[in-house]
Amino acid sequence: MSKSKIRRKVISLRKDKFNKNYKINFEKFFSFLKTKTSLKKIGGYYPSNFEIDDLEILDLLNKKNYKIFLPKIEKNNQMNFFNWSNIEPLAINKYGIPEPVSKKIVYPDILLVPLVAYDDNLNRLGYGGGFYDRYIKKIEEIKKIIKVGLAFSYQRVKKVPIDQYDKKLDFIITEKEILK
Repeated sequence: MSKSKIRRKVISLRKDKFNKNYKINFEKFFSFLKTKTSLKKIGGYYPSNFEIDDLEILDLLNKKNYKIFLPKIEKNNQMNFFNWSNIEPLAINKYGIPEPVSKKIVYPDILLVPLVAYDDNLNRLGYGGGFYDRYIKKIEEIKKIIKVGLAFSYQRVKKVPIDQYDKKLDFIITEKEILK
């Protein structure tokens, strides 16, 4: 099945099945973070279009002295991450997604990545703009980063078609399991 067909099918499924009370158990993720004591910079995202809501986890991490960053879309379809906390204002971008107003670019240690679909090989399918794939390529030239996809278990597909631009994740966390 093509990327566009998978995308349409899973986005429709996610919209039909979405439930704000559907929670991911982040306990295993917290246990993992405790083993990586030097990793204190977390890049999250502002959820939209029925994505997993990571704002609660970002708030919790902020209270545990992690630094929290959100992405901002920039020129030429590039993306960078900027400092943010839940008491700071956000501006709405051209896609209708809130972004930080901070101007200082930062490089997270751990990147929480939204996705449309995923497979057992830790491949992800996004919305097709390539923002995360380009960002991951750029940051991996600067430093090592742990890439964690967040999804509902029903977003799993048999195989995500991939090409040379697609970046594999290190983990995928669902409400049922952690794939690694």
